[in-house]
Amino acid sequence: MYSQIDAVKKLGFSGFKTIKQLWDDHSVLPNAKGVYVVLNPDCTRKSILEKGVGGFFKDRDPNVPVSDLTKRWVENCHVLYLGKAGGGPDSTATLRSRLRQYLDFGSGKPVGHYGGRFIWQLKRHPELIIAWKETPKDDPRKIEKQLIKEFEDHYGKLPFANIVR
Repeated sequence: MYSQIDAVKKLGFSGFKTIKQLWDDHSVLPNAKGVYVVLNPDCTRKSILEKGVGGFFKDRDPNVPVSDLTKRWVENCHVLYLGKAGGGPDSTATLRSRLRQYLDFGSGKPVGHYGGRFIWQLKRHPELIIAWKETPKDDPRKIEKQLIKEFEDHYGKLPFANIVR
């Protein structure tokens, strides 16, 4: 059966490491700009926590009501979040630096990575998979926007943890 994970691989993404694996060793993350995706290996299961593990950056509570997250859930879908690292003339972010921020936020540190925060209210977040694609010649912002648009065109809504297009 053809899955969305297969489609992500065909788009040139690599890595495919669990969040737990990346918490244990983030040295595999590339030091280049690019895009990344958070995948649910078992798209049929969800368990949402009232209080997630995300950090309180600038004293902002990253948690939202379970009912809000339940409405955002996309049934039978592996893709939970699409993000970018770098892009724009002033950005020095790399996949390594941006994903480290994301992982630090998910381990409760007060880090400024508020995007994708809904992931940290999923009970099984350590089992989720992160894959990435380096984009040395392309603007990651454009690629991220295109991927989100294609997702929204197909499913009629944004990926679970994406807030904006």
